[in-house]
Amino acid sequence: MTEYRIDDLARAAGTTTRNVRGYQDRGLLPRPLRRGRIAIYTDAHLKRLKVINDLLKRGFTIRHIGEFLTGVQRGDDLADVLGLREVVSERWSTTQSATVSADELAEMLHTTDPDNIARLTEFGLIRPDSDDPDPQGYVILDPETVAGYGRLVALGLTLSHILDVHAELDRAMDAAANTLISAGRRQLTLGHANGWIPQTAEESEKTTRLLTELRRSGQVSAHNALDRALDRDMARQLADYLDAARASGHDPELAD
Repeated sequence: MTEYRIDDLARAAGTTTRNVRGYQDRGLLPRPLRRGRIAIYTDAHLKRLKVINDLLKRGFTIRHIGEFLTGVQRGDDLADVLGLREVVSERWSTTQSATVSADELAEMLHTTDPDNIARLTEFGLIRPDSDDPDPQGYVILDPETVAGYGRLVALGLTLSHILDVHAELDRAMDAAANTLISAGRRQLTLGHANGWIPQTAEESEKTTRLLTELRRSGQVSAHNALDRALDRDMARQLADYLDAARASGHDPELAD
């Protein structure tokens, strides 16, 4: 078994020593072995790091990755058996990332507030391109959303308020995803005990096909359901708003 010191492990995984320590602190990465004062990492640590990096590059947040790894108690073994590394880490969104300077990001969002930058990072919308406490560049993981938020700020909304709404929407999306994935999990273990793992190549292939189709169908269903819900709520709230305008007499034309 190959052994690594932290610098070698970070280099092999394409990450930084700061990230390695951060993943350990969050429980995403097992603690290293100790030989005196030297921390020793193994191929198991490297494999887990590569899974984490893959998920981060595809837009998953640290919180989501932590929940996934906690729920999958056998971790990489289960991922290998089910082919989950490819299926789960395949992004639902086709949004491509973009790298910008810190000044460009500030110009796009009309702010340099570190609290807002921290929240954007927490939500998985951006990430620093280095471990530097004052990074000179950022990777925008969701350019469409970040650009949209910048346009809203330019129209007079505050970014902090926009991010409050984003957090609320994120929670609603988590609930919807939980409904969908839980249904798939129940189907996956139908006729088996919870925690069942495919034992044959045929079972593994069938499970992978199920998860792949679940992603495809869920994405289409959720997207269309949201469009319909937006249409319904826009009509309802517009009617409420116009009623309020008539009642207040703020708009004589509406009152007529």
